[in-house]
Amino acid sequence: MELKMRLCVALLSLSLCLGLMGHVRAQEEADDVEMDVEDAIDDMREEDVEEEEEKAPGPPPVPTVTYRAPEPMGEHYFAESFDKGTLQGWVLSQAKKDGIDEEIAKYDGKWEVEEMKDTKLPGDKGLVLKSKAKHHAISALLLRPFTFDTKPLIVQYEVNFQTGIDCGGAYVKLLAQTPDLDLEEFVDKTPYTIMFGPDKCGEDYKLHFIFRHKNPKTGEFEEKHAKKPDADLRTYYTDKKTHLYTLVLNPDNSFEILIDQTVVNSGSLLNDMTPPINPPAEIEDPDDHKPEDWDERPKIQDPDSVKPEDWDEDAPAKIPDEDAVKPDGWLDEEPEYIGDPDALKPEDWDEDMDGEWEAPQIPNPICETAPGCGPWERPMIDNPNYKGKWKPPMIDNPNYQGVWKPRKIPNPDFFEDLHPFRMTPFSAVGLELWSMSSDIFFDNFFVTSDRTVAERWAADGWGLKKAAEGAAEPGLVNQMITAAEERPWLWIVYVLTVALPLVLIIVFCCTGKNKCHSVPYRRAQRPHLKPRTRKLRKKNQKSEDDILRRSPRNRKPRKD
Repeated sequence: MELKMRLCVALLSLSLCLGLMGHVRAQEEADDVEMDVEDAIDDMREEDVEEEEEKAPGPPPVPTVTYRAPEPMGEHYFAESFDKGTLQGWVLSQAKKDGIDEEIAKYDGKWEVEEMKDTKLPGDKGLVLKSKAKHHAISALLLRPFTFDTKPLIVQYEVNFQTGIDCGGAYVKLLAQTPDLDLEEFVDKTPYTIMFGPDKCGEDYKLHFIFRHKNPKTGEFEEKHAKKPDADLRTYYTDKKTHLYTLVLNPDNSFEILIDQTVVNSGSLLNDMTPPINPPAEIEDPDDHKPEDWDERPKIQDPDSVKPEDWDEDAPAKIPDEDAVKPDGWLDEEPEYIGDPDALKPEDWDEDMDGEWEAPQIPNPICETAPGCGPWERPMIDNPNYKGKWKPPMIDNPNYQGVWKPRKIPNPDFFEDLHPFRMTPFSAVGLELWSMSSDIFFDNFFVTSDRTVAERWAADGWGLKKAAEGAAEPGLVNQMITAAEERPWLWIVYVLTVALPLVLIIVFCCTGKNKCHSVPYRRAQRPHLKPRTRKLRKKNQKSEDDILRRSPRNRKPRKD
């Protein structure tokens, strides 16, 4: 009983919503309730409460966020906020892509520097990919080349898919420092050191981290891909919010990938890249071949086993049931199907071309009430004497040698690079993209070797966007409705969340030895009134009209 009372108290806190229902019910039935002294007193008290509520101050206005362009406050190699409103320092590619039709080979996609369409931070500009289904390429030089030595690399920038993203990327390339680097000839085959950022096509949501590793023996480059993040990335592509993408590479070969300053992927360049940085020390000998007499069979048929004399291989698997009896009323002479008597030969039927016309078959209506029609046959059952084809039992192969594998030999291409962090220096930042969606917003590119400086830049740029978007967020109810529109099953969760507390209240509070008793409606609505109030009629010499005249609602009493 004590446990029940505790649960009742806890659940009653969830039933405050019933007050609103009771208020609506009271308003609907008020005209049918007799106006008496209790009504007048209650009405006057309600007006006092309403006057106090009118005097109460309203909720404070939503604070506004004032934009101020971020300024780099420490050592950095590249910083771009686009708040000057121009593409100064950026170079548009004038090249063509090889191996595709001339009509779409040009990098003629449009770029603009502008505010977001639905900006919450007036004055904040960014780089916007404007064209759909076109190749885009734009790049800018660093203040000085970045060399991988004893300091980490931090790359971060912001992306907002303003109209969503169907198929396309928003990744950045860190272009390798080479003597022939020409930003006007920036194409997909331009050498890069790192490619990093979001990419999506269909339902495949990717967050690339790819770097080109130089083979120390051959001098050739090979792309190494980070493992796929375990986190669900869908929201970052669909919520139309600005997200901050950060890549951190450390001299100890560890890496971190962050979205909105939260780690979504991490690992080691030595252990978590595909294909691996270092090849195996040994490989299978391509010149080794399996001997002809090599026996890989773990089991063989027992050569000493003999088929039993009573084994009948010719016995059928099924035989007619000799105990079956034809049901009474079986119509042997009636066919199961007959030609449709209502069918007519088509007027354009050509018997020379189409053959003799026959009416389509339909079930025989006479057979609907009979156990069956047509020749009766005994049903088939399993043959208890059936054994099938005899085979010798399997035994362990005494000559089994195991599964053959070629012998191992030293890998002639083996090398061991224990410092893959020491990548090719890069001297430019570039976006080389194809997208089936337009209005992709980029902002606040930053390259540094100091994580604190990067975090300060993020706070001054992305932090302001986050604050502005948060201030403009819809209320909890609107967020719940929006979430349910994307995931309809959430409506079930909402209903159960409301219904379960009510059911539990009834179960725990209105069952057991002490049953819930109905309370008169008027007392349930006004528990603050005491029974002695009803005696006012006898003691008060004023008429009901005088009392009602004092009521703010000035309701007329119901006539008997």
